Amino acid sequence: MSEPLGRTVGVGIRRFHRAETSEAQDLVATEEPLEIRIVCQDGAEPAKLRVSVTMRTPGNDFELAAGFLFTEGILTSRDALIVVEYDPDLPEEQRSNVVDVVLAPGVHVDRDLLQRNFYTTSSCGVCGKGSLEALVVQGCRPPASRGPLVDVEVLLGLPSTMRAAQRVFEETGGLHAAGLFDAEGHLLVLREDVGRHNALDKVIGQRFLAGELPLTDRLLLVSGRTSFELLQKAAMAGIPLVAGVGAPSSLAVDTARAFGMTLVGFLRSDSFNVYAGPGRIKAGA
Repeated sequence: MSEPLGRTVGVGIRRFHRAETSEAQDLVATEEPLEIRIVCQDGAEPAKLRVSVTMRTPGNDFELAAGFLFTEGILTSRDALIVVEYDPDLPEEQRSNVVDVVLAPGVHVDRDLLQRNFYTTSSCGVCGKGSLEALVVQGCRPPASRGPLVDVEVLLGLPSTMRAAQRVFEETGGLHAAGLFDAEGHLLVLREDVGRHNALDKVIGQRFLAGELPLTDRLLLVSGRTSFELLQKAAMAGIPLVAGVGAPSSLAVDTARAFGMTLVGFLRSDSFNVYAGPGRIKAGA
């Protein structure tokens, strides 16, 4: 089934400009709930297990579901799933907000893992040490290889390249973006969403469904600040270099250093800060 919800919606507004007011139409980013479920076939009868509900911008929902399940350590292999689909048993008006990830017969999912509290906000109350230990349990390890050596000029060009591809942001000004680049600065995948974590899950999910993980030779750029949550997802996907146009959090810095990643913040067209892993960045001649 195709994805029917639009990514923008028109709303009537009253515009104030100095001493004058007028009636107008504006575009805002769509925000809708998405329920992610796993359909297990490791018992006598298939079982649908509710995993999460997230508020997202419709579009690339199957990538979002797959990316979320991978970065949370629930799915580890593309071969583990048969299909990702909207729930065919729901009425049409509800179907596009519920995604079923159908696992291959015999694939076992730890039910206890599905019940744990995911580290999805900066106010989750989990200490930094516990968060980093949890990543090790999930399977995060330092990159197997050094990864690409990236020229300074390539980094400086990433924000303008990504911004030029942000179609919905240009229409609404209300979305985060995550962009996956190669070491020469070519944009490979860009996804937008009201949630910065969703945008990244969509990027990783696209590569997961294509069977192209880990991303050990790729660069990631995010449109806002870099939080622990984003570094966690990048680490799970094997991305060695993460850059943000905003500031990193302290736990994001700790995560990058613990897992041998390069972390860049305040990336502009003429400057940036390196908070971890400077050895992957090559100064120009």
